[in-house]
Amino acid sequence: MPQPKSRKIAVLGYRSVGKSSLTIQFVEGQFVDSYDPTIENTFTKMITVNGQEYHLQLVDTAGQVCPSYQWRDFSHIRMLWSDCQWATDEYSIFPQTYSIDINGYILVYSVTSNKSFEVIKVIHEKLLDMVGKVQVPIMLVGNKKDLHMERVISCEEGKALADSWNAAFMESSAKENQTAVEVFKRTILEAEKMEGGAPQGRTSCSLM
Repeated sequence: MPQPKSRKIAVLGYRSVGKSSLTIQFVEGQFVDSYDPTIENTFTKMITVNGQEYHLQLVDTAGQVCPSYQWRDFSHIRMLWSDCQWATDEYSIFPQTYSIDINGYILVYSVTSNKSFEVIKVIHEKLLDMVGKVQVPIMLVGNKKDLHMERVISCEEGKALADSWNAAFMESSAKENQTAVEVFKRTILEAEKMEGGAPQGRTSCSLM
């Protein structure tokens, strides 16, 4: 088997869209509905995708004060969580650290929140302003797909937005380990695709 690869991924999104729950499901295989944002945790995860092993170290940082965001550096991965009150003015200054050694971005919104869907567009716009013309792997994730009665953003709307960005897309539920794992696998594949090492993937609404 080839030597393990290290990957750095940034996860961005509006507050309460389930970023921490999604990652805990991926790392520990359990659903955590309520998560204390004042507690900081570090997660290490080995995952094999298409026969290649990847070493991921995921950091759930806590206690950010808007509009400044704290990063924690590790040798293998950098994850950013922010449960701040995201708004356009809070992104008027987008720290350059967001673009340093990042292999891919997971942009998360909740299918139950119009606000989170609008905010993710702002985040994407500011991200592109920061990285310039450099092409970066982006995975758009519509979380909380299990909350059928509360859904306000259709799968088609999410996919259309991702298509307009030329980004990968899928819906997920932090209650389902399979979709949580798939989010991170797909992000790794997007990063590999950018490097010419994997085929491009685009998930339709009927598949997930």
